[in-house]
Amino acid sequence: MVSPFPGRGHDHAHCVADALAVADRLCAERGVRLTPLRRRVLEMVWQSHRPVKAYDLLDQLRERRQRAAPPTVYRALEFLRHEGLVHRLESLNAFVGCGDPRHAHAGQFLICRRCEAVAELSDPEITRLIAERAQALGFHLGSQTIELDGLCPGCQAEVCDRPE
Repeated sequence: MVSPFPGRGHDHAHCVADALAVADRLCAERGVRLTPLRRRVLEMVWQSHRPVKAYDLLDQLRERRQRAAPPTVYRALEFLRHEGLVHRLESLNAFVGCGDPRHAHAGQFLICRRCEAVAELSDPEITRLIAERAQALGFHLGSQTIELDGLCPGCQAEVCDRPE
């Protein structure tokens, strides 16, 4: 498990601070610039464990920078994706922070259909099995991202706790 569903008492401020510290360090090691704007976009992505859409990020940016335009956000997100700091969830057309940006990896994402919380897996066995099956079919695999929907532990508990 790279990034689990947040449990009760989750210290989200600590989670965001850790993500930003890792991003600062990785970008310095890689010799790329984590500009203040890119860092702010990353911070906004990490503000919850829910996927965030580019236009929602733009609206948040405009609260401080009225002249922010869509290309501003998209360029920042593209940089963050390229550096492995965020993932794009195709089914939601939204972004989540990467739980382990130090290593390139295929992601398997568990998306709660009720609250939209996301947990990230990076299971090498799943990755290997898919690559083997694709190769057996003569398919040249470019990238792997798997998105699964269901209910997170918190929403399961709420559904089970409801009186009938």
